[in-house]
Amino acid sequence: MPLPRLLTLIIGLSLILGLMLWLINSLYRLYIQISFTTPLLANLLLLLLIALLGLLIFAFIYYMGLLGPTQKGQPRRLIPPKVPEVKTEAANETLKAVRQQVTQIQDEVARQALLTRSREIESILARGELLVVVFGTGSAGKTSLINALLGRMIGEVGAPMGTTEVGETYSLKLKGLNRQILITDTPGILEAGVAGTQREQMARELATEADLLLFVVDNDLRQSEYIPLQRLAEIGKRSIVILNKVDLYSEVDKEKIIARLRQRVRGFIAPSDVVAIAANPESVELDDGEIFQPEPDVMPLIRRLAAVLRSEGEDLVADNILMQSQRLGEEARKIIDNQRRREAEKVVERFQWIGAGVISVTPLPVVDLLATAAVNAQMVVEIGRIYGCELNVERGRELALSLGKTLASLGIVKGAIQLLSTALQLNVATYLVGKAIQGVTAAYLTRIAGKSFIEYFRHNQDWGDGGMTEVVQKQFQLNRRDEFIKAFVQDAIARVVKPLTDNSQTELESKNSSHQQDW
Repeated sequence: MPLPRLLTLIIGLSLILGLMLWLINSLYRLYIQISFTTPLLANLLLLLLIALLGLLIFAFIYYMGLLGPTQKGQPRRLIPPKVPEVKTEAANETLKAVRQQVTQIQDEVARQALLTRSREIESILARGELLVVVFGTGSAGKTSLINALLGRMIGEVGAPMGTTEVGETYSLKLKGLNRQILITDTPGILEAGVAGTQREQMARELATEADLLLFVVDNDLRQSEYIPLQRLAEIGKRSIVILNKVDLYSEVDKEKIIARLRQRVRGFIAPSDVVAIAANPESVELDDGEIFQPEPDVMPLIRRLAAVLRSEGEDLVADNILMQSQRLGEEARKIIDNQRRREAEKVVERFQWIGAGVISVTPLPVVDLLATAAVNAQMVVEIGRIYGCELNVERGRELALSLGKTLASLGIVKGAIQLLSTALQLNVATYLVGKAIQGVTAAYLTRIAGKSFIEYFRHNQDWGDGGMTEVVQKQFQLNRRDEFIKAFVQDAIARVVKPLTDNSQTELESKNSSHQQDW
């Protein structure tokens, strides 16, 4: 124990001991006088005074640090940084699900890209580093800010961790913070040209991966700056807005700009997260002609940065890792969904022309057309299998019949016949329209049914809030557009009308040949 503290302790205990002796003598005399008249009051007074004395001794000892002291040479151990367990477990579960989904992806490039990204997230989770990204326009002074922080930040500053296409990353160590800080400079946004657009896209991608974003401006927010800042906030990105180059403004103007900035970002950035600095102040010419270069003024940012990282650092890392793993899972789901959709659409296209061929050869009444060709039970089974739903043919027939009734009740069968009759009359000889209309209509209705079932299986065998009716109507509207009808009719002519034409010519030639033989 240091000598001044030891002397203070000895003097304090001596005073307390002297007071105790004096107090005991006084209490004894007082107790004797009161006990003759009211013994109960005397006892209560004695207990109260003893309690007050004990409290005084306890407070003195506690203040001197005698309760739970830390011995010299045994510093208090710092608890290693640990990401909140609930979010860590959620991120790990998401990454595990991504690895399972990756096995279903057929595109080798996409599969390897997802696996690489999942390993990177796992590595970040294991290292526990804090990634701070500096983002903004090229003229706002991002690089000057980085340089000023490297020179002023309390703690160690590492060398660049490697030049990339989006900037340089430096390693920092802030006193009082156990985590390593990686601070990354990015290219400016809103740069002209194709190359500038590409660099901006890279910078935006890096910004979405940051634990904390430093958004640098040199004046009031422009609309082109506000939009990316707001979008980053919408995905949960924690940001600090930095007004740089305040040395160029008067004190009044500086306060006005800060007030406007805080007003514009109100609702998604706290007022305390809008700070003003001068990362690279302009030089000043003195009266004697000498040029004076002021020191960078970045202490407001350092204080705010330190406060945010110390109080929120663990949650920032956890939230970002969880968000990145969820985004990766969503990306994997989209790839698989697109892959399944392409496979299912091939099934629909195959069955629509199979149905068209059957109906065009053996025309049937409209009701039978609806039940047999518009929705094919086997098509439903195959689409379900693509989406991991094993259905038997009986169940497929039930679903097909249900959707067929919906097509009829909505008037889509009649509407399809009218729509395709008009289109065919413009492209096919009149005598062939009657033969072709049922086959082409069957193909068209099978397409609408198949597209509807794709949506049904995509949403885990659920038609949604609007039910089957809404899904079918939407598909009918999508498939009645002029550009689609033109392409569909041209395809139908090749697949349905041309075979009918060839059959008619064959039959005619056969009849002529038979007639000539009879003659």
